[in-house]
Amino acid sequence: MSTGTETTAASEGLRGVVAAQSAIGDVDGIQGKLIYQGYDIHDLAENSTFEEVVYLLWNGKLPNQAELDEHVAQLKANYEAPAEVISLMKQYPKDSDPMDVLRTAVSSLDLYDPKGQGTDRESAVGAAVRITGQIGTIAAAWDRIRNGKDVVAPDKSLSIAENFLYMLRGERPDADEARMFDIALILHADHELNASTFTTRVVAGTLADMYGCVTAGIAALAGPLHGGANTNVMKMLIEIDDPAKIDEWVDNALANKKKIMGIGHAVYKTEDPRATWLRKFSKQMADRKGESQWFEMSQRIEQLMLEKKGMYPNVDFYSASTYYLMGIPLDLFTPIFAVSRISGWTGHILEQYANNKLIRPRAEYIGKRDQKYVPIGER
Repeated sequence: MSTGTETTAASEGLRGVVAAQSAIGDVDGIQGKLIYQGYDIHDLAENSTFEEVVYLLWNGKLPNQAELDEHVAQLKANYEAPAEVISLMKQYPKDSDPMDVLRTAVSSLDLYDPKGQGTDRESAVGAAVRITGQIGTIAAAWDRIRNGKDVVAPDKSLSIAENFLYMLRGERPDADEARMFDIALILHADHELNASTFTTRVVAGTLADMYGCVTAGIAALAGPLHGGANTNVMKMLIEIDDPAKIDEWVDNALANKKKIMGIGHAVYKTEDPRATWLRKFSKQMADRKGESQWFEMSQRIEQLMLEKKGMYPNVDFYSASTYYLMGIPLDLFTPIFAVSRISGWTGHILEQYANNKLIRPRAEYIGKRDQKYVPIGER
């Protein structure tokens, strides 16, 4: 990049470049720590709820009981997606990718929210409440619609985690499974300037409204190198199929320089703290369902990759088998990511609005110079 007298080298993938100041979340890749607004992820996973974490990410503090009650009531009051959006979804091709549906449906919510276009704090928080309340409804409704089933209306007595599983299945989850899923949502809520969160901040920097910013985040999350990784972990396990084949499969994959999904991370150089919890949940779900092969296969891959490459599992690795044993379709794994990450996205958007400056980096130009136009007949 040339800036007159100064030339600055580009950083591939913006690795190591600090692009914003934020109080929302921090990733310590060396020590394997993740914090939200100063709270360690293990502390929150052990003691908090997803709704409480949403409040924390938006407001910078944990709520007192009255604040939490009001916050939860607002979210529950907005569980139901506009009937027009659900009706429109019924017209989509039944083989549409759930992330494409989610992106399109969330974008269309803007049309039915007359108060959703403002970027002032009050208007933006209102839009954030409505999107956060409705995104799980949309994701679950699509699975019902594409399978020719009636859409299950949200139950306002349930938490976001409970409600998603209820709308997906048509029956309430038990307390243990609901709690596991709630913690999974906490674990995925924010992760500093990952690709989708950075995307939402770039769009927010133009003062686009909350719906536009979130729609852009969903588009970024849909990529297989971001939110799609846990789906591909499960596809990998299904492809291998047999714990006895793991060693040979890993050796062949490494010999052919094939990426092993769910292993390694761009920031963490030790264990991803989120994987600590999801490993436990994968084992618990294996015990509950009497299907141990997926957990055993995952453990062996983890062991081999640590021995051979010094690489650790990331958040996607054990979430794959956890969700699979919950009976969740593979292509809904990434929409679930969005149901959680909506909290972090909206928190970052609110933060961007509050102290906004248009995000406009430069590119290092590597093209030709001093070219002269040649008439088309002489080319």
